[in-house]
Amino acid sequence: MTPTNCLFCKIVSGEIPAGIVYEDELVVAFHDINPQAPHHLLLVPRQHIRTTLDIDTVDMELIGHVYRVAAKIAVQLGFADAGFRIVNNCKEDGGQTVWHLHFHLLGGRKLSWPPG
Repeated sequence: MTPTNCLFCKIVSGEIPAGIVYEDELVVAFHDINPQAPHHLLLVPRQHIRTTLDIDTVDMELIGHVYRVAAKIAVQLGFADAGFRIVNNCKEDGGQTVWHLHFHLLGGRKLSWPPG
């Protein structure tokens, strides 16, 4: 089931256009509209999972796949060797603003710590 008002479900289904750089049967990756680094992409599972807290054991392969895709994109876009960060925000205090599990892939500059 995909909620009718979910922004990422609409992007994944093609209802809303996005700068898609990668897609397969499990995940869609596109440029963030408010980039925080020279390379800032969102990796969104096609399956609607609301938050990190809603990941179940049956989703483990999907989550691993997201990380493999992130690494593949970093290599293809040429910032893997310098390094990158994968971020997942969970709920309000964690910075989540879209209620569909997603991962930020950031690279192309030195990223500081702590991030927030």
